[in-house]
Amino acid sequence: MADKHVGIIEPPIDDLLSRVDSKYQLVIFAAKRARQINSYYSDLQAGSMFDNVGPLVDSSIDDKPLSVALHEINEDKLELKRPAE
Repeated sequence: MADKHVGIIEPPIDDLLSRVDSKYQLVIFAAKRARQINSYYSDLQAGSMFDNVGPLVDSSIDDKPLSVALHEINEDKLELKRPAE
């Protein structure tokens, strides 16, 4: 069974900020991924499983998409694509 995450204090914000350049970038990165996870669950209900990637960390259906996205970022499951200069 998946370990139950303790919410906003896990993962620590300092750990998350070490993986991005700014807190604004973290918000945008996590929000985009949370929308993808939310779309994945919507697609499952519609019977289409091939349009979006589901959670990359252990989670339950009760976990909020944003919490799952933050755990994915903390565990280096996602790669932030930086714009070319």
